[in-house]
Amino acid sequence: MYLSELKLWNFRKFSKNDGTIEFDSPHLVVPFKKGINILIGENDSGKTAIIDAIKLVLRTHAIEWIRVEEKDFHEATDSMRIELVISDMSENEASIFTEWLSWDNKTSKPYLRLIYAANIINGQIIPGDVSAGPDANGKVLAFQAREYLKTVYLKALRDASIELTAKKSSRVSQILQGHNLFKEEPGQEHPFVTYVKSANRSINSWFNDELQALGKDGLPILGTSNKEQIKDKIDSFLHAFINSNINSSLTITEPKIRNILETISIVIEFAQNMGLGTMNRLYMATELLHLNKEWDGLKLCLIEELEAHLHPQAQMKVISALQCQKVQFIMSTHSPNIASKIKISDKENTNIILCYDSDVYPLNTDTTRLDEDDCIFLDHFLDVTKSNLFFAKGVIIVEGWAEELLIPVIANKLGYNLTNKEISIVNVGSTAYIRYANIFIRTDGKILTYIIHSGFISGYQNRYGDNLKPPTNVYHRMTA
Repeated sequence: MYLSELKLWNFRKFSKNDGTIEFDSPHLVVPFKKGINILIGENDSGKTAIIDAIKLVLRTHAIEWIRVEEKDFHEATDSMRIELVISDMSENEASIFTEWLSWDNKTSKPYLRLIYAANIINGQIIPGDVSAGPDANGKVLAFQAREYLKTVYLKALRDASIELTAKKSSRVSQILQGHNLFKEEPGQEHPFVTYVKSANRSINSWFNDELQALGKDGLPILGTSNKEQIKDKIDSFLHAFINSNINSSLTITEPKIRNILETISIVIEFAQNMGLGTMNRLYMATELLHLNKEWDGLKLCLIEELEAHLHPQAQMKVISALQCQKVQFIMSTHSPNIASKIKISDKENTNIILCYDSDVYPLNTDTTRLDEDDCIFLDHFLDVTKSNLFFAKGVIIVEGWAEELLIPVIANKLGYNLTNKEISIVNVGSTAYIRYANIFIRTDGKILTYIIHSGFISGYQNRYGDNLKPPTNVYHRMTA
C-alpha cells in the first residue's frame, strides 16, 4: 500500500472560497506515486506544509511531539481538515483496517481514507482524532491500526550524529528493537540478555574485588582495594541515608533488550571524526533498514531537503540509490543535482510536483504535454544545468551559447534584470526545446505562466499541427 493522495482545507497557506469547508471541494489536492515524489518550488511555496500535513495525520516512528498548532490554520479561519488516501492494499494489509475501509466502485478494490479535522473555539485549539471510512466524518481509527501507518521522517538540517548516538529512546534503539532479530520468544532468553548478564557479573565482581595493594614493607595498604575505594564509600552513604541493609551494585545496564539497545551507537568502521555528510548517509542507511523490514505496514519516508550536508555528487549518488528501493518517498528539494537524476520516464513510480502560487502542478505524462518519447529523451539530456528550469519563476529556453549570452544583456538594456526576476535561461544545445517546454504545458486545465523560447510557436505547430495552438498566456515571444 502507498499514500496516493492528500487533500487540504484551510491548512496553512492553502485555502479557497473564503475558507468554507466543502467536503467535495478541497482547497488543495496532491497526487502521489508509489516510488519517488519530489516536491520542488521556491521558498514559501508550501513544500514543508505538505510534508507536515502528512506527519500530523500519520505520525512518525521516532519519539517526537507532533500536535496541531495555531499556525497550522489558514489566517482568519477557525477550522482545518486533512484527508489522506492509502491505495493498492494487499489482502493482508486491508485486513488490518477492515472496519474502516472504503471501496472503489470502478476497480472493486479497497482503499483507506484517513480524516483529520481540528477547530479553534473561543481561542482554544480543539484537536480531533484520526478517523477513517467512506463518509465525511468516518470512524475513529484504533491505536493498534495507526501503528501500521507511521512514517519515517528526516527533517531539514538534521543532526544525524545525535540520531545515531546511544541514549535513552535513541532512534537507533527504536529501529533495532523493531527488527525480527530482537524479538523475544516466550520462555527463551535472548542472546543479548545473556551477554549483558555475564558482563554485569564480571564488572560487579571487579568493583567487589577486595585485593589490597602492598606497601614497601610487604603489608597490605588499607583503603586501596577496588571495593574500598568506590563501592564501600557509596555503601556507607547509603547506610546513612537509608539503612544498613541497603548496598549498591555497579553494572553496565539492566539486562533487558530495550535497555541494551539504548547503549548502541552506529558509526562507520575504522572512521574517525566523520563529517555531517557521511553521518547523514549513515543515518539514511539505518532508516532504510527499518523501512525494508518485512511487515504489513506503510513503507513511507518523508525527507525535507535531501541535499542537507551533501555535496553535489553525493546528492546524485543518493537519489539514484533511493530510486531502486521498494519504498515510497515524499521529499522536498532545492537541488538541480537531485532533479537531474530523477527518471521521469518511470511514470508509475516517479512524480515531480511543482509547488507554485498556492497550488501544485505534477510534471508528468498524466498532466502535461510530455509523452513517453519526451520522457526518455529528458532522462538522458536533462542534466544539472538544465534542471535549473524546475526552480525558476520563469524560464527562457534557448538553443545555444549565443542566445544564452546575449539575452541577459538585451534584457538589461530594456531594464529587465533576469536574475532579480528569478528567471532562468536554459541552454538545451539543440532545437529540441519543445521537449523541455512540454514540461510546463498543462493538459489538466491548470495554467503555468512561464517564459518560453521565441521559436516555440512554430515548433509546437510543426509537432502538433497548425490548428492546435498552445495557450497564449503560457509564453511570451522574446523580441528586441
